[in-house]
Amino acid sequence: MIQTESRQEPAAAGVPRAEKPGVLLVNLGTPDAPQTPEVRRYLREFLSDPRVLDINPIGRAALLNLIILPLRPRKSAEAYREVWTEEGSPLLVHGRTLERGVGERLANAEVVLAMRYGNPSIRSGLEELARRGCDEVIVMPLFPQYASSSTGSAVAKVYEEAGRLWNTPFVRVVPPFYDHPRYVEAVAAVARPVLEEQRPDHVLFSFHGVPERHCTKSDPTGQHCLARPGCCDAIVDANRQCYSAHCHATTRAVVAALGLEQGTWSLAFQSRLGRTPWLRPYTDEVVVELGKKGVRSLAVLCPSFVADCLETIEEIGMRAEEDFHEAGGETLTLVPSLNGEAVWLDAAAALVAEALPTST
Repeated sequence: MIQTESRQEPAAAGVPRAEKPGVLLVNLGTPDAPQTPEVRRYLREFLSDPRVLDINPIGRAALLNLIILPLRPRKSAEAYREVWTEEGSPLLVHGRTLERGVGERLANAEVVLAMRYGNPSIRSGLEELARRGCDEVIVMPLFPQYASSSTGSAVAKVYEEAGRLWNTPFVRVVPPFYDHPRYVEAVAAVARPVLEEQRPDHVLFSFHGVPERHCTKSDPTGQHCLARPGCCDAIVDANRQCYSAHCHATTRAVVAALGLEQGTWSLAFQSRLGRTPWLRPYTDEVVVELGKKGVRSLAVLCPSFVADCLETIEEIGMRAEEDFHEAGGETLTLVPSLNGEAVWLDAAAALVAEALPTST
């Protein structure tokens, strides 16, 4: 158990300080149910975010209301039904496990789960922490690699909702942990036994994709990200907030931790949407190429997801597996995300503890 204490600073005479800081764990979100109306409501909120669809507001509204919402919710609802459990959405189920696990490991903090889109909302999470007397809130976006459309959006929403409260909390944010030793150790610890058992011919690291422009917009110099070969080979000032650079850094760290040999692994990006260029190579194409090249056994890690969800279970574990078989491959193994593994609960608590005012 990690002991935590609130910052002990001089206070005005007779004015008590709240003893417990609050912790808000923020993931992306999930529909309330795997049915078309609930999925449509979720997608409307998600894709109305200007950090997700960063295009002209009129164009975003037209794309959303004339193309996406009339067609996509029904198909997405079918996919959600494929992964839904008796307890509910996998993302929410694993999130509740993380909430409990981090709470058990932080002896003197109040821990609450929230979603950027859907329920439980960031607003309700902040209100709950306020009811528990938390004047200081540590926000942990559950996205290891920074992207404006994920971490950036979550942090912006926290600030917006905190500003609605009359007594605004004092907010700290856990920074991206894409190469933090505790996170890397956790990913490797979950993957290692699977790889030892399966002994795959190849290991694919599949990260959620973003449009290429999201990376170029993150480069303050405008001359580095996606503008030169090897732009992601090291973290430098120009790409310190570049999602692609973070994904490559995560991959390098996990490859080293697992001791994978050069030529036995590769990196790709999944879940692209629309016709604009997204980060390459694309996972769905790479899976087919590997099958056609004679790879018979493929293991896929998804290190941008700390919890299994639609994008891992259905997109990789079902659709990519089918594509791999059709291309000549035999076995595609989806390596589980961190989910509720003890090594991840320990790591998440440690990451939060580092951001607390004082920790021992």
